[in-house]
Amino acid sequence: MTPFIDVTLVLLIIFMVAAPMMTAGVPIDLPQTKAAPLNADTKPVTLSIKASGQVFLGEDELTDEAIVGKLAEAAKAGFDERIFVRGDKKVDYGRVAQVMSIVTTAGYKRVALVTEVAQ
Repeated sequence: MTPFIDVTLVLLIIFMVAAPMMTAGVPIDLPQTKAAPLNADTKPVTLSIKASGQVFLGEDELTDEAIVGKLAEAAKAGFDERIFVRGDKKVDYGRVAQVMSIVTTAGYKRVALVTEVAQ
C-alpha cells in the first residue's frame, strides 16, 4: 500500500507543476487590470497577438486571411462561440482593433479581451 501512495503523490506533484504550463500556447506579456476573472466552463477559443503583431490560434500562426477559416473550424458553437483575444501589452492598439474587427466582421459577436489580474 505504501508504494502505491508514494507513486500517487509523485504523480500529483508532477501534474501540479505541469498544469500551469499547459494553459495557453503562445507566451505573451498581458496587460494587468483590476477586472474580475471570467467564469468559463468550457475551454475558450483564444486568439493571441504577440508584440510583433503575429496572430496565433493556440500555437498555430495565422495570416489575417486565415483567421476566419480557422475560427470556423475551432468554434464548436458557431457564431455564438465566445472568442478571447490575448494581446501583448506592447502590441500596437490598432493591431488589436484590426484583429477584433476581422473576428466581428466574420459574424462572431461574443469577442472579449483577456488581461491579467493586477497584483
